[in-house]
Formats: sequence, C-alpha cells, structure tokens
Amino acid sequence: MAEAAPAARGWRAWAALAALLAAGSLLAWPLPAALLDWQPGRALAEPWRAVTAAFVHWSEGHLIANLGAAALVAAYGWAAALPRPAALAWLLAWPLTHLGLLLRPELAHYGGLSGVLHAGVAVATLWLVVAARGGRRIVGVLMGAGLLAKILSERPWAGVLQQAEGWDIALAPIGHATGTIAGLACAAALLARRKNRGR
Repeated sequence: MAEAAPAARGWRAWAALAALLAAGSLLAWPLPAALLDWQPGRALAEPWRAVTAAFVHWSEGHLIANLGAAALVAAYGWAAALPRPAALAWLLAWPLTHLGLLLRPELAHYGGLSGVLHAGVAVATLWLVVAARGGRRIVGVLMGAGLLAKILSERPWAGVLQQAEGWDIALAPIGHATGTIAGLACAAALLARRKNRGR
C-alpha cells in the first residue's frame, strides 16, 4: 500500500493537468482566438500567450480531436503509473512548447493542444524508459519509437503549415516537434534531479 500511494498522487496530478488543458480549451472556445493564440510578434509583450495558445482551436473538429487526445494522454499517464514529478515536467514543458515556435517566426498564429499533448507523451515515454522496469520499460521504448516515427513523418522542417487529409484546418507540425523536445528536456531534467537526490 505504501508504494501505491505515491503512484495514486502522481496519477491525480497528471489527470488534473490533462483536465485543466481540456477545460481551458472548452472555456476558450467562444472567445476570439486573437486574444489567446501564439503570435511571435507579441511573445515578449504578452508572454501569457505561451500558455493560452494551447486553449485556442481553429475548428470544432480540431477541438474535438484534441479533447479526445487529451483523454488518451491522461490514460497513458495512469497506465504508466507516473509520479508527481512527471506531471511537473509536463507542466513546465507547456509554455516551452510554444516558446520553441520562435524558431519559425513565419508561423504568425498558432493554437491547439496538440503540441502540449506531444510534450506529455514525451514525458511519460522517457519516464518509462528511464525509471520503469520490465514490460513497462518495453512499452516506453515502443512508444518512443512510434513518437519519433510520427515526428519524422510529419516533416516539421518543411512548410510551416501543411494540409492533411481529413482536416478542415492547416496543421503546424513544428508544434508537435517543439512539444516533444520540450517534454523530453523537462523530463530529463527532473529525472536527473531525482537521481541526484537519491545519492
């Protein structure tokens, strides 16, 4: 029972963050996107956009897809039995995901949960690879390979906006890449801190 308690607390923190992302998206849906979306020209003057950009969705289909994906990332965190520091890594990766978009200043507007959700998947995956054992570690390795294949297949170094079949909006794969990198960096930092404390 002593081991289950930290896992339960970690799951609650992870689920709370996923719920916050979903609730923020629903609350922001009726608001003008220009108030909240990522705009590189306003990054310094309006730094909150690095957080609120996640809540902006460009179509109903975009919103529904991301709400479903948020539920899947929440379930992944539960199945991975992630501790609270993993949720903290995901939280820290949230604004870094959008700050990374400064690498492509020609992306004048960006919104959506997908970049931050990729960060969450990256955090959970690295946590499993580094901190888990046995079958859970194998799941992490397989998820990592799948995440890498997805990012490469989207070619984020190509056009900043890309049309994809079945979508009623243009996609910005660079957000998936920056989210993945931010998630890996934050997870690696907190895993290293945890390891150093254990010494």
